[in-house]
Amino acid sequence: MSHGGRLLVECLQTYGARHGFGVPGESYLSVLDGLHDTKGALDFILCRNEGGAGFMAAAYGKLSGTPGLAFVTRGPGATNASIGVHTAMQDSAPMILFVGQIDTRTRDREMFQEVDYRAFFGPIAKWVTEVDHVERIPEIISRAWVTATSGRPGPVVVALPENVISAPTDLAALSQTVRIPEPEASAEAMADVRKSLSKAKQPVILMGGGGWTETGCRDMQRFAETSDIPVVAAFRYQDRFDNHSPVYAGEAGVGMLPQVRQTLTDSDLILAVGVRFGEMTTANHTLFDLPKMRQTLIHAHISAAEIGKIYQPDIAINAGPNALAKALMGCSVDGNWTTWRKDARARYEATFDLPSHPGPVDMRAVMAHLQQHLPKDAILTNGAGNFSIWNNKYFRYGTDQRLLAPQSGAMGYGLPAAIAAKVHHPERTVLCFAGDGDFQMNAVELGTAMQANAQPIVMILNNGSYGTIRMHQEKHYPHRVSGTELQNPDFVALARAYGFHGERVETTEDFVPAFERAMASETGAVLDIVMDEKALTPRQSLANLHASNN
Repeated sequence: MSHGGRLLVECLQTYGARHGFGVPGESYLSVLDGLHDTKGALDFILCRNEGGAGFMAAAYGKLSGTPGLAFVTRGPGATNASIGVHTAMQDSAPMILFVGQIDTRTRDREMFQEVDYRAFFGPIAKWVTEVDHVERIPEIISRAWVTATSGRPGPVVVALPENVISAPTDLAALSQTVRIPEPEASAEAMADVRKSLSKAKQPVILMGGGGWTETGCRDMQRFAETSDIPVVAAFRYQDRFDNHSPVYAGEAGVGMLPQVRQTLTDSDLILAVGVRFGEMTTANHTLFDLPKMRQTLIHAHISAAEIGKIYQPDIAINAGPNALAKALMGCSVDGNWTTWRKDARARYEATFDLPSHPGPVDMRAVMAHLQQHLPKDAILTNGAGNFSIWNNKYFRYGTDQRLLAPQSGAMGYGLPAAIAAKVHHPERTVLCFAGDGDFQMNAVELGTAMQANAQPIVMILNNGSYGTIRMHQEKHYPHRVSGTELQNPDFVALARAYGFHGERVETTEDFVPAFERAMASETGAVLDIVMDEKALTPRQSLANLHASNN
């Protein structure tokens, strides 16, 4: 007779799960036993920290569109993994976190590592549950999978009491899976959209959110190009639209460039698809009037809870992004918007005119080389910090290139996300951008990459500082540096210790040959790129900031 852990694994296989990320614990040994026999079909990627495992699962879900799976032990394992759950929630990424739990017969005694997971994860997950009987495993796994992927995608947490998942059972996994189609826009709603567009003088499509498919992205691009409407990506969704398209007009996100802001504020109609109007996309909700913006607002979202939550729409459409994009294909309007669209595109192009900035390595030259030489299907990742401005604002993402970046602003996400991307797409080039502080949040996951044979290329933009915090520190408390200076290890030696190719890049001229060697390496690579702490952002130096304070 089998047991609950093996049944759980069989249920996941029924849904097509191929990878799971985790750190082992005695609280879910029966699940690990079930995973013993699935190597090559459902592989367990052994991580070094539960936070890294959570990030990997969140990134895997965002990239694949299927739930990223994480397995962690109870108590500290769960609390460590919570950062991945929060990230998946804000990224609208499907994820299922399986957490070991104490024996149900000893609950509420403050047992070793006991946590009330419903209370702990409730505010940051779509659903939190506990398997209370072994026979309920197929039911709960089915619901968890559907919940994670339907509506606005997000994370689910499933607690696994030891005595339940180790219990004997002869139940079989469900023989079929549940697929819920996206809600579609009504003909009446689309007629209203067409009517509003026909009256607009300067419309903009604001595009974002999770759940997009390649077909949906192509449909949206065809509609925008046929109608000649500028497209602005919501915060960190610029990879869902071809940045080389003549209608693409930039990203509305943290550090929003004034040219992109102008396109949005000068518009008279916003067609928002999949957007939840977070503070980064709206410049802390200063971009549009609250609660009713001056522009005509057409808000389409797969979750009705997001529509009208912040801005009152003129037309509300509860529809999935791909279904809406398909419907828009039959809604093209010749609004004579060519001049408006060209101006929006020209403003976006002007953002690439960057001043020189201090430091031995010219990042403008670095980004130009990456733009020209990275494969057309490369995947870029980053954590949090001013360094990420380079690959978020100054790299043009093509149709097949992807960006994995946390909407939660979580430091340490970039390396685990790159590993997850390499696990899912081992044939593709994966490039992680990291700051020196950001990288060290999860540097131990280089060991995970080595063991899983999923080694990306990592570029550490090393300025010896928590640069973003230093920038804000200098704004508010000039010349009073406190708690933001870093003394770093030898990153090249660290990389080599983990079996990676490692190099230090000290001049602009060093970069191209170093990057070529990194691309040629079969072991993955870490490039330690020397940056000047005085170069706060691509457009701001410490000297300029001090001058503006005077």
